[in-house]
Amino acid sequence: MITELMRGAFDFLLAGLLLWSALRALTTPELGRAVMLFIIFGLLMALLWVRLQATDIALAEAAVGAGLTGVLLLDALGALRKRPATAPQPEANDR
Repeated sequence: MITELMRGAFDFLLAGLLLWSALRALTTPELGRAVMLFIIFGLLMALLWVRLQATDIALAEAAVGAGLTGVLLLDALGALRKRPATAPQPEANDR
């Protein structure tokens, strides 16, 4: 009885954290924070797949969703920060 209540509470907490991290990742204006929230979302999704007893999908989600994609996004963010800011060039038709 108590273990079922604990499992239910954990499932609701996990669902709430998933929704929170997804909404924050989509609405935050800071790119670094959005990437970190995306990685957190991927790890929480992997945990959800474990709770659903789909360990093969959980491993794939952790490796690809949080791991590989997170590293690629962090690399792209680093490349964006290294790029010098350029002023917009006026178009030829603007006079």
